[in-house]
Amino acid sequence: MNTIFAQVGPLPFKLEWVLYGVGGLIILVGGILVLNFGIIYIRALVSGAAVTVTELIALRLRGIPVALIVDGRITAVKSGLPISIDELSTHFLAGGNVQMVVLALVAAKKAGINLVFDRACAIDLATKGTGKTVLEAVKTSVNPKVIDCPAPTSGKTTIDAVAKDGIVIKAKARVTVRTNLDRFVGGATEETIIARVGEGIVSTIGSAETYKAVLENPDRISKTVLGKALDSNTAFEILSIDIADVDVGGNVGAKLQAEQAEANKLIAQAQAEVRRAAAVATEQEMVARVSEMRARVVEAEAQIPIAIARAFDKGQLGIMDYYRLKNLQADTTMRENIGNDGPESSTSGSQGAKS
Repeated sequence: MNTIFAQVGPLPFKLEWVLYGVGGLIILVGGILVLNFGIIYIRALVSGAAVTVTELIALRLRGIPVALIVDGRITAVKSGLPISIDELSTHFLAGGNVQMVVLALVAAKKAGINLVFDRACAIDLATKGTGKTVLEAVKTSVNPKVIDCPAPTSGKTTIDAVAKDGIVIKAKARVTVRTNLDRFVGGATEETIIARVGEGIVSTIGSAETYKAVLENPDRISKTVLGKALDSNTAFEILSIDIADVDVGGNVGAKLQAEQAEANKLIAQAQAEVRRAAAVATEQEMVARVSEMRARVVEAEAQIPIAIARAFDKGQLGIMDYYRLKNLQADTTMRENIGNDGPESSTSGSQGAKS
């Protein structure tokens, strides 16, 4: 071996510097890797969640926070969850919250809930931008939450319903729900639960014969509503519906009847006014027709002197005939006047003649 090296002889000057440069470059790269990933690599190694340098470099090249992903894997592995770096980085690139997913999986494992990584990621992405988290969903699945019905944000404090006797019943309910992780993605939210419970309360009170029946058995409302499977196709499982308060309101039935009677009266008055207006119009029409007939009579009477004049011209009527006609008219007028005056006028006339 030494004989061979002795035969080769010393390296050329330029090749020696190239080797020095390559060695320095290797040392520089190693130093950079140690400065960037040394502490993270050692932390993962001593935690029992070892990662490779290649994975760390791949995370940095893809612009993923290396410390966040490694710390998430350390937490998962220490809790007995075999989650890989690739799974965590993929969820981060999808816009998910890696830390929340890991904490939710740990909480589910501690509570004995069967929650796989893909389901946790789906819930995390589904709650993005809603103000809720996958960790909150898991906690609600472990510790049920209470929902007020109606919701305080709606501005109403009670649900008002009318019994068959017309009395208003004001009720307030509290719904205890638990998150159903299997139906969380694509399931209806709390608003649907509140709406369904409110509808059930209104229909139950509306089917009661009297308001007294509701006041005597308020648990009838909760039993009826709970039996309608209101949590179907929702992200929650209803555990109980409790009526927190029941109060009596006004008599809506009597008020509606009074308003209906007032409306009927106004309708009758309007119809009577229509008939009165029609009668007045008919009366005015008759008056106009009477005036028209009188005008025709006057017109016909005006033709009599003309006919008499024509009869004189043609010799069909003599002067004596004319006087007899005038006497007959005067006699007829006198009889009409005597008939119109009546017996009182005749008596007063005879007394004046005797005096």
